[in-house]
Amino acid sequence: MVVNNLNNSAINVYSEIGKLKKVLLHRPGNELENLMPEYLERLLFDDIPHLEVAQQEHDAFANIFKDNGVEVVYLEDLVVQSLVNHDVKSQFIDEYIEEAGVKSNRETNVIRDYFLSFKDNQKMVLKMMEGIRKSEVKDYRGPNLASYLNNQYPFIIDPMPNLYFTRDPFATIGNGISIHKMFTVTRNRETLFAKYIFNYHPDYKDTKLWYDRIEDFNLEGGDILVLNEETIAVGISQRTHPNAIEKFAKKILNEDTFKKVLAIDIPKIRAFMHLDTVFTMVDFDKFTIHPNIKDEMAVYALTKGNDGKLEIKEDKGSLEDILKKHLNIDKIKLIKCGGNSIIDASREQWNDGSNTLCIAPGEVIVYSRNHVTNKILQEEGIKTHIMPSAELSRGRGGPRCMSMPLIRDSIKK
Repeated sequence: MVVNNLNNSAINVYSEIGKLKKVLLHRPGNELENLMPEYLERLLFDDIPHLEVAQQEHDAFANIFKDNGVEVVYLEDLVVQSLVNHDVKSQFIDEYIEEAGVKSNRETNVIRDYFLSFKDNQKMVLKMMEGIRKSEVKDYRGPNLASYLNNQYPFIIDPMPNLYFTRDPFATIGNGISIHKMFTVTRNRETLFAKYIFNYHPDYKDTKLWYDRIEDFNLEGGDILVLNEETIAVGISQRTHPNAIEKFAKKILNEDTFKKVLAIDIPKIRAFMHLDTVFTMVDFDKFTIHPNIKDEMAVYALTKGNDGKLEIKEDKGSLEDILKKHLNIDKIKLIKCGGNSIIDASREQWNDGSNTLCIAPGEVIVYSRNHVTNKILQEEGIKTHIMPSAELSRGRGGPRCMSMPLIRDSIKK
């Protein structure tokens, strides 16, 4: 049963599968044109997507939402709408320049003047996302020796090519959000956009905050799954620290309806980058899973004790048993990415075959290239909305990675 229980909130996410009503995306822009083979590792990419085709694919992605009654909003638009006056805009520019690593006063002033020269805030924000080539700013190089030595690097400010993965810099949980301390400096700059949206945007400035970007320990959105109105799963991964999970749990268990945070220990390697590359929820009792998931997993249930303090209990077992126990479901169906073929599983997991996005119970968005997994999902009764994926998939993230739900209908089975 679907319950329209939005509580007039700009944020309402109490499940992974409730009918999606509003979603945040970022259409890839010229930041992809600033990827270079020499600096791919620095920018967390394995390959360079063809921008024109990537944008066509992303537009097809957005159209799936629109065709199914989902309102689509874009990150850059929300940022622009958050620059509500000159003082906020000036502060935003200064913080951006500082976090971009611009050091000297002379260079800071040059870049500030460059951004202020944009008469259109939309173009300014897109340029911030795109990065700045040295060839774009006249007389940027100063007279000192360090400036000459640094001249070989072609950018004044690095591009942000990972921005189209809107899942990670912040996460919507319940009626609130967590703004993240990202694992890498490259992606941590992305969270500045979320800071301004949730501090100044007219629709979002009063949203509850479960975690902040200034915290000491890393937390990323791909590791957070809202399993139901009482249970959140968070991956202890390469990019999310257990101390961050504990602090997040203390806050949200005291201030929302959630009763339990499951901290799931996953391998600390790129192949298992986030929890949502290990499994995603596609129906009340069905999940996609990484083909190489261990038979036994370590899970730590974090709950609020009678004294208000956090209690932690270790639980070990198969993912199936753990999900049945903590979600109070008699039977769980785990759908392997690529099925039982080692070759198909390896290929399709590389292209995020288990990273699906549920837009309603039993209804998901998937990449076209993962045809083996898609067929298995269909055979299990899951409705698949298939999107083109030749270029977007080069960023190593799937439909869930590329979307941040803002409002879902609440559900009760």
